[in-house]
Amino acid sequence: MRVGIYLDLRNPPQWRRPWAAHYRRALELCEEADRLGAGSVWLSEHHLFEDGYLPQPLTFAAAVAARTSRVRIGTAVLLAALRQPVQIVEETTVVDLLSDGRIELGMGAGYRVPEYAAFGLDLGYRYALVEDRIREVTRLFRERTVTPPPVQDPVPLWGGFQGPRGARLAGRLGMNLLTLDRRLLGPYVEGLEEGGFPAGSARMGGVVNLVLADDPEAVWPRVAPHLSYQWDSYNRYMVEGTDQPVPKPIDPERWRAPGRDGAPPRFQVLTAEDAARALRERTDGLPVEHVYLWASIAGMPDDLVERHVELVAGTLAPMLQ
Repeated sequence: MRVGIYLDLRNPPQWRRPWAAHYRRALELCEEADRLGAGSVWLSEHHLFEDGYLPQPLTFAAAVAARTSRVRIGTAVLLAALRQPVQIVEETTVVDLLSDGRIELGMGAGYRVPEYAAFGLDLGYRYALVEDRIREVTRLFRERTVTPPPVQDPVPLWGGFQGPRGARLAGRLGMNLLTLDRRLLGPYVEGLEEGGFPAGSARMGGVVNLVLADDPEAVWPRVAPHLSYQWDSYNRYMVEGTDQPVPKPIDPERWRAPGRDGAPPRFQVLTAEDAARALRERTDGLPVEHVYLWASIAGMPDDLVERHVELVAGTLAPMLQ
């Protein structure tokens, strides 16, 4: 199991720093994670967020590739419907060449009306669009019709789907699956078999909502406002452009409580040792290849981010390799 960090480059108004410095600092975190032994760096994508959420993950991935030497570099996820397949293959190939074969291409459908509208697309057709894009990207990589060719053959492809419909689709397309939800392993394997792929080829990965700290109880009050901002903004943007009401603000304390039927809390601040135990339990029996943790929760203070990344890469990753 590779353990890595996950970046969205949010720069919220209330904690904002100069944009160039913000991007420079994010690259320094990637370099540090690579130096300390992290297994991967994953990059997210959204458009038109007030906090400047990373809009072009493959562009940033190219910079990460040039500044690191060992970590795998993934997208979780690239919104495939918003780009033409040839563009996806060309940009992915550039990153693969710059990194000497370290790209992991995760693709998904997205969920926001304004994002699709900004690209002249209808969100209602997102599953058909993303399936079409993934099938064409897969064909282009397989047939090597786009030049130059990547280092890897094949380039690892991941489906970023969080429901049974998407899990089955990822299986049918022969992809790995970017989720740690064990309820989706069944539909995913069924999809693999429907697509003519062996069940044993199943691979999963995904984000875990953990921050590591030496003294979790002391750190938690400093993290909580950033967690609230992160998820309140997700929820607000999710309904933008629809007639649905804006969800109520989250209660961070409730997010730290165990879920129903023994489900893990939605968010935790833990020591590296406790996180290792929690992740072993969560991934037991799943074909997990990658686990990644947010490098920063929406503008979290630098001292917390730096120690968190240090613990993820230098302590947690060796425990779970």
